[in-house]
Amino acid sequence: MSDSHSQSPNPKKTTIGNIVKLVVFLGIGFFFIYWFLLKLDASQKEAIWNSFSHADYLWVGCTMCTCLLSHFVRALRWQLLYEPLGCRPRLNSTFGSVVVAYLANLAFPRLGEVLRCATLRTSDNIPVEKSLGTVVTERCVDILAFGVVVLLGLLFMYGQAKEWLVDVLATKSGSLPGIAVAGGVVLVVIIGGVLLYRLLRPRLINYKAFRKIDNIIQGGVGGLKSIFHLKPRSIVLFIVYSCIIYLLYIMGGVFILQAFPETVGLGFGAAFVVYLFGSVGMTISQGGLGAYPVLVWQALALYGINETTGLAAGWLLWGSQQVIIIVVGVAYIVYFSLAKKAGNRNSLMC
Repeated sequence: MSDSHSQSPNPKKTTIGNIVKLVVFLGIGFFFIYWFLLKLDASQKEAIWNSFSHADYLWVGCTMCTCLLSHFVRALRWQLLYEPLGCRPRLNSTFGSVVVAYLANLAFPRLGEVLRCATLRTSDNIPVEKSLGTVVTERCVDILAFGVVVLLGLLFMYGQAKEWLVDVLATKSGSLPGIAVAGGVVLVVIIGGVLLYRLLRPRLINYKAFRKIDNIIQGGVGGLKSIFHLKPRSIVLFIVYSCIIYLLYIMGGVFILQAFPETVGLGFGAAFVVYLFGSVGMTISQGGLGAYPVLVWQALALYGINETTGLAAGWLLWGSQQVIIIVVGVAYIVYFSLAKKAGNRNSLMC
């Protein structure tokens, strides 16, 4: 007699397991929200409240939409890097993984990059090592793209905004010798590690433990190289998606400027300066907390906007992005935790 009945899942246990998962992952989501609020002092909370109570929410909604759309386009761009690897993750999965990564980064910097690979492994059976390679490639592209944006700022900005950007770059240049030395050491270590790995690989490949490490390395290298093996059409799409992502970042600023009577007359140029200043704020503190609104105010001060309105716009621009990340991120954490194993088996793998 077949023992299939004894091996079938217990519906009661499955229900209890799903409830436990839901509670655990909702708890994680609320932890991120609590962690975020815990870092705010009384003046920051008051500034956020004032900005939320005096703004035109139609434009705030537009800003949130651009934020969400930028994450969606990023997910589309990320999908392209899997084509040379023979993987086809679902768009819903890549989008959810991107948003969950941003949510995780609110509490723990760089955790999100690992977590989005892990969620894609859970949802679509994509090996983590391959995903990590694509994420590193994507981040390198982002650094280059932001460099292009800064150069455009130097070319097209005028007056105090350009002087500020030059001053920031001059300040950063003071640490260039140290960065160069550190970079040189890292480069030497990487080259030495690669040479040692190639030398020892033929001798160690027969060992099971080394084969596991080798599989991880090969998968990561494949992910890193994926951008060099894209088809011409995919290369064009990758560039277009990258341009759209940065355009949406700036458009978020354009919309938020329409939310206040004092800034409604400012256009794309001012939003571009706000984006550059805000990006610096993102590097100063974790997630831009505190620094981002202040630098947005400094950017708007160049256009004669007073401190109260500048800070309100900064907090609202920053806060609207975080609200989207928290709400959608928590929703996708629950989604990934409750995803059925049958769906994973039916998904396309590498």
